[in-house]
Amino acid sequence: MAVTQPPDYEPPQDQPPEAGPDRQIQALLDPFGRFGVELGLERIQRLLAALDNPQDQVPLVHVAGTNGKGSVCAYLSAVLKAAGYRVGRYTSPHLVSWRERIAVNDLPIRSEALIQRLHQVVAAIDPALPSPTQFEVLTAAAWLHFAETGVDVVVMEVGLGGRLDATNVVNAPLVSVITSLSREHWQRLGPTLADIAFEKAGVLKPGRPAIIGPLPPAAEAVVKARLADLGCPAVWPAPAVSAGPGLVRYGSAEDGITYPLVLLGEHQRVNSALAIAALQSLRHQGWDISDEAIATGMGQARWPGRLQWVQWGQPAYPLLIDGAHNPAAAGVLRQYVDSWWASQLNPQPTAWLMGMLATKDHGDIFAALLRPDDTLHLVPVPGHETAAPEELGAIARSLCPELAHCQIHPSLRDGLLALGQSPSPLRVLCGSLYLIGHFLATEPYRERS
Repeated sequence: MAVTQPPDYEPPQDQPPEAGPDRQIQALLDPFGRFGVELGLERIQRLLAALDNPQDQVPLVHVAGTNGKGSVCAYLSAVLKAAGYRVGRYTSPHLVSWRERIAVNDLPIRSEALIQRLHQVVAAIDPALPSPTQFEVLTAAAWLHFAETGVDVVVMEVGLGGRLDATNVVNAPLVSVITSLSREHWQRLGPTLADIAFEKAGVLKPGRPAIIGPLPPAAEAVVKARLADLGCPAVWPAPAVSAGPGLVRYGSAEDGITYPLVLLGEHQRVNSALAIAALQSLRHQGWDISDEAIATGMGQARWPGRLQWVQWGQPAYPLLIDGAHNPAAAGVLRQYVDSWWASQLNPQPTAWLMGMLATKDHGDIFAALLRPDDTLHLVPVPGHETAAPEELGAIARSLCPELAHCQIHPSLRDGLLALGQSPSPLRVLCGSLYLIGHFLATEPYRERS
């Protein structure tokens, strides 16, 4: 079995710094990184106007929410491609390369193309006015690329929030999707679920269709009020139901759509239903999307780094990798872990390898995941504002004092080697998408068959 790397991976270590394409991309983006995250539309609107408003040249499907955005975008992109359309997709964050964020027909933008787009965007910036942020520069480059390469439709994931996010620059999207809402980024979006819901609902536009996932009551009330104010026709789809081994159905037994569910986890019944409801909205607007294209595309959807099984090490051992970077995502991972153990004849404790960013809700994530007699290995997240593994260990032991073992390691490789010594058949790497990205970029792994 061949060693696998993501299709967009270009190893920079074999190239001099000035020649590596990923390093050139990083060098173009670095000057804007110092501006951090700054919500607001004035800078991105000014920048896009200087580029002749490429966002007005391509129809948009806009996807907001706390969790599930990436999966829904992956489903939508795969189905629209299967239906014969040329599809632009913009998502964040990336796992290995910036190029993953801008894709056409599920293929990441080529390095030379992204470098060219970034040069065009930088040249359009007025130095006398407030600088755009890094995310705004990349978002502008994405719109420019999609317009100039002539895609038929863009599927775009909101970066943070919705109302003031740099992606929220289209007045009449084909359809807007809100996948889920939980208390994340509350420092920027507001302390309550109602505050966060108000920001997420900012992607809704007057009279335009909306697809809404299951929301907490406080958030649901805010979104419903906004839908009514704007006159948006809305669908709140029910989750897909089982339709046989590996298959689910969205809709009734008489006129529903049956399709393979290739992304793992019960939550994908919700995410896939949201995607199909959005596709049906497009079909009602005249887009040619057959049931056959939906079934084919859903079976071809891929979203790496989320409930993904790989093999690592010598001798190789199975490893489940997942971002689980917030409490809601950790809850989804825990649900999958519980269902996996329920399918085994001899359930045992789980072996965890984790690293987290300093800004995350460490205690809530540990509370969702850890159980008595589990083992926990902790590592830093390289290249990012990591939480100290020693501090994470103290939090974990205080929340779950019945842990069988808790160990600190200086690097991901050391943690993986230690994890391989665990007798548990379920070993999980999680806690940060950036940590998963580091694994995918630097570790020789194999896809598990």
